Amino acid sequence: QHPGHHGGSLLVPLQQLRPLPVNPWDIALCVTGTLISCENAIVIAILFYTPTLRAPMFILIGSLAFADLLAGLGLILNFVFIYMLNTEFVTLISVGLLIAAFSASVLNILAITVDRYLSLYNALTYHTERTVTFTYVMVVLIWLVCIILGLLPVLGWNCLRDEASCSICRPVTKNNAVVLAVTFLLVFALMMQLYLQICKIAFRHAQQIAVQHQFMAISTTKGVSTLSVILCTFAACWMPFAMYSIVADSRYPMIYTYATVLPATCNSVINPIIYAYRNPDIQKSLWLACCGCVPSNFSLRPRTSSDV
Repeated sequence: QHPGHHGGSLLVPLQQLRPLPVNPWDIALCVTGTLISCENAIVIAILFYTPTLRAPMFILIGSLAFADLLAGLGLILNFVFIYMLNTEFVTLISVGLLIAAFSASVLNILAITVDRYLSLYNALTYHTERTVTFTYVMVVLIWLVCIILGLLPVLGWNCLRDEASCSICRPVTKNNAVVLAVTFLLVFALMMQLYLQICKIAFRHAQQIAVQHQFMAISTTKGVSTLSVILCTFAACWMPFAMYSIVADSRYPMIYTYATVLPATCNSVINPIIYAYRNPDIQKSLWLACCGCVPSNFSLRPRTSSDV
C-alpha cells in the first residue's frame, strides 16, 4: 500500500551496514595506542615481578607507565568506539578515559621531576621512610585529580547539547579545554623551574668534585644534557596541542586537531624509553627476564647522575 514507506525502511538498514570510510589519522592514533600499550605493559610487568624495584623513583615510573598504558588503551578503544559503537555515552566515556590518562601522564612526569629535585636538594634525608610516604601521597593525589578530570565530560561538562561551545576535541567544551591547556602550561613552567634548580645543584656538586680531583665531572654534564633532552621532548610533544586548544574551536578543520594530537600521544611512546628503559636497574631486570643473564660489562658500569 505504501511503496515509498517500504523502500525507506529497507534503505535504513542498508545504510547502517555500509562501513564508515576509515580516516588514516584515526589509524595512526590507533597504531600509536597499540605501541604505547605494549611498551608500558612491559615496564609494569618488570616493576611488578622485581621485588627490589620498590624505591620511590620506581613507584613513580610505575605510575607513569600505568597512565601511559591507559592512554594507549584509550586510543585503541576510541578507534573501536568511533567505527563500531558511536553512541553519545560511549563517546563521553572514551574522552573521559583519554583526559584522565594523559593528565596523569603529564602530572606523573612532574612528580618524577619533583622526586629528582628532592633527591639532590635533600640528599641526606631523601633515603628515609618519609620520602616513600610522600611519594605514595603524591601518586594518590595525582590519580584522584585525574579521575575527577576524566569524569567531568560524563557529569555534564560536555558540548553535546550545544555544538557552538565545542573545543577542537568534541565533546569537550572550549572552556574545559582552555583550563586543561593553561594548567599544562603552568605544569611546564614549574618543571622548567625545577630543572633549572637541578642543574644549579648538579653543577655545584661538580665544582666541589673538581676542586678535590682537579677535573670536571663528566657525569654531571651528561646528566644535565639528559635533562634538557627530556624537557625539550616534553615541550615539542605537548606544546602544539596545548596552544592550539587555546586558540582554536570546533569550527577549525579537523586535520589541524589530528596534526597536534598525534605528537602529544607520541610523548607516551617516548616516556618509557626516557624514564624506564634507560634505567640500569630496569635494564638488568629486562636482561634477566629475556635471557636469564646479564651482560658481563653491565655490572662494571658506574652509576651516574644521568641514571637518576
